[in-house]
Amino acid sequence: MIVVFDAQCLLCNGWVQFLLRHDRQGVVRFASIQGATGKGLLAEAGLKVDGLQTLLVVDGARTWQHTSAILRVLHALGWPWRLAWGAWLVPAPLRDMLYRWGARNRYRLFGRTETCAMPPPDYAERFLD
Repeated sequence: MIVVFDAQCLLCNGWVQFLLRHDRQGVVRFASIQGATGKGLLAEAGLKVDGLQTLLVVDGARTWQHTSAILRVLHALGWPWRLAWGAWLVPAPLRDMLYRWGARNRYRLFGRTETCAMPPPDYAERFLD
């Protein structure tokens, strides 16, 4: 499972740090949209880096975006994060409406860095670029 994220977004970096702490099995790998692998995965999913307002999760030939991507990753983390699966009961248009608002305003609300954060040395092998 690959999480494609915006490495300049502080909210996105916080999400990656959360996943690194809680992914005990090491099943999640990461690719930034600023790197070649991330750009390639976005292109395969029909997405562009410019104006991107979603998280992309790639698992084999399947991809997920918006809240579906978050829920898919939380499910992969196992207990207790698998309880988030109950959010599937909320209709996707409603879940994703809030998600898209946050994604559009992520830099203003959470900040941004001009340089991509470097992965911690003990997790470097999980980052694809």
